[in-house]
Amino acid sequence: MNPFRISGNKVILRIKNHLCDTSEELLSSKLFRWVITQYISELSGRNSMLLNIFGKKNVTPKDINRFIQSLQFLTKMPAKLVPSVVPESKIFFKDLSLLGDFVESLYNYWRGFERFVICESHEDTIDQRPYRTFNETVEKLMHLVRWTYRIVQENISGDHPRIYRQVRAGAEVAVIAAPKKLSYPKDMAKKLNAIAVIRQVLLYPPLVINAPMNKRTGAFERIDTNPLDTITFNENEWLCYPAKIGPLLICIYFHEKFYELGFSLCNLFELADDEELTRVPDAVYFFGVNKSAIKGFQKYLTVFYDHKKANMLIAAVPNENEFGYFGYLKKMALTLHNIKIMKLEKMPFHGALIRIVLKGDKEATILIIGDTGAGKSETLEAFRQLGKDYIQDLIVIADDMGSLEINSKGEIIGYGTEIGAFLRLDDLQPGFAFGQMDRSIIMNPNMTNARIVLPVTTYQNLIKGHRINFILYANNYDTVDKDYPVIEQFTTPEQALRVFREGVVMSKGTTTTTGLVHSYFANVFGPPQYKEIHEKIAEKYFKAFFKKDLFVGQIRTQLGIAGFESLGPKEAAERLLKTILHRC
Repeated sequence: MNPFRISGNKVILRIKNHLCDTSEELLSSKLFRWVITQYISELSGRNSMLLNIFGKKNVTPKDINRFIQSLQFLTKMPAKLVPSVVPESKIFFKDLSLLGDFVESLYNYWRGFERFVICESHEDTIDQRPYRTFNETVEKLMHLVRWTYRIVQENISGDHPRIYRQVRAGAEVAVIAAPKKLSYPKDMAKKLNAIAVIRQVLLYPPLVINAPMNKRTGAFERIDTNPLDTITFNENEWLCYPAKIGPLLICIYFHEKFYELGFSLCNLFELADDEELTRVPDAVYFFGVNKSAIKGFQKYLTVFYDHKKANMLIAAVPNENEFGYFGYLKKMALTLHNIKIMKLEKMPFHGALIRIVLKGDKEATILIIGDTGAGKSETLEAFRQLGKDYIQDLIVIADDMGSLEINSKGEIIGYGTEIGAFLRLDDLQPGFAFGQMDRSIIMNPNMTNARIVLPVTTYQNLIKGHRINFILYANNYDTVDKDYPVIEQFTTPEQALRVFREGVVMSKGTTTTTGLVHSYFANVFGPPQYKEIHEKIAEKYFKAFFKKDLFVGQIRTQLGIAGFESLGPKEAAERLLKTILHRC
């Protein structure tokens, strides 16, 4: 087996040519020896009866060698013949049922690791034939591990299974990665260009991840010191995911401690192609740096620096468990996007943007702005379910973040940032997550704020640009009654600005905040850090909304009110459909 790294519960295989070709090579590998040694150590720690196959509790390296040799012969002959060719192996075969249980448990122990394969290329050719590369490495490994397990069990039991379960016995995620000379300033290039850049990703969904943390806290703070000056890298421990976030290129570097989170980016952001990598990145983000490198900069350790000379933003988050949550990875990247967008005099938004084509060729593009847990995605999913008799097509442009621009005709044009969605499992319609499992990444399913990451749109849809018809603030805290309708239209830019600027939301437990929370424009990801710039942009854009006669108002989802988690978004969706039909 090729060299491997162990990081927590992760097994990382970095390969440059090929993996094992035969069961004998597999069972002779350093990795297999490490796995079985760790497994026996665990059994010893709990005094497991499975160790009785060795006839003693104190298993030595010599015993392990003899057992591995016995397994190698079990791939070639029935159990009853092995003791005749492997001296001193008779003890292993004294109780074949127990031996079978040991092998089964060992197989499950291996599959309990998070398993990643990194196909490295230094010739810059491996990524030109990704399917062949994946087929000759990752797929081959999966079949080899599974076949080895099955033939060993068949030779122990003397029988064939009647039910075959095609579990992922090899890797769960594989990437093709190669060093790239990206267009960085000279001082940055020296530090970063040795780190491999991901070119293709192979994912076996559903991928279930148990991340160290299940919620985000604190803020992303602007600092006056470039964190890259104090960060050092071991290129063997890092990978770069070059993400296309809206019109921007943001290179996201992540440490092996958080590989499972970094690889999950493939379900959220489009991967940049070779042509796009010739341009200068708009921002770089280092997820999982040594805490000492950024300690003392600010109150929080989630920081970014505005490198004006390079016209680039540089962000960093430590490799501590408390930051091991996908929200830190996603939201910092989107913060960088929002800041760059404001510098281009466009308006970022925190919300969901969809284009709806109704039967009869009527259409509308709707932007629902609101903080995390406000009910944006939940209302739109309820809308999707309710509107089947009326809706011809429903196209997701943005699930969480995006931007607005005013074109030469004064029209308001909307863009998205993500091809995927990062959703709370508890807030989805019953059965929705199960219906999407074949392409999903599920995070901390046994915890509060369990999440799912899944693709919801294409890069072409989010970057195309769509003319906006409705702009609504997602209000999840008001109870609907005669004084507080489901949908309320604002009459002036000043009235609208006041509501959007206050950014009130009932916290849903996705961060460490509780109760009613105020956030500037429901978007703590960039606008508050550049409030002076954003305020000018917002005033200009809200005047333009009313000048073009857009429907500007608020929609009461009631998602933050106990007992209305499903009913509230459903009622909001019903009213939204009626409003669209009436206005269009």
